[in-house]
Amino acid sequence: VQLQACGGGLVQAGGSLRLSCAASGLTFSWHDMGWFRQAPGTGREFVAAITRSGGSIYYADSVKGRFTISRDNTKNMVYLQMNSLKPEDTATYSCAAKRTYAGGPRGAYDYWGQGTQVTVSS
Repeated sequence: VQLQACGGGLVQAGGSLRLSCAASGLTFSWHDMGWFRQAPGTGREFVAAITRSGGSIYYADSVKGRFTISRDNTKNMVYLQMNSLKPEDTATYSCAAKRTYAGGPRGAYDYWGQGTQVTVSS
């Protein structure tokens, strides 16, 4: 299984970025997908998740109203549209996939990607 995230970069506060994650080696439509982030010196933080059908979506309170997660099961892709970015959004963003329903939207992920760096300048 491979999860390859891209789309990160350097952006000014208030700007936007769109992250993409390409999944391969798994039956994509059987997996819930999540985005997580990790800033230097901190633990991994849940950002957003979307169920396998796209019918349910979850966000961390810190990004609600600014970020939008979506998926395209025909392309094996999951996206994270990030608007109104803040310096505190600076982190490495990774996508993850889970087959099990256990753990809810924040836990029990089976597969993780390498991540893409997002840096927001003030």
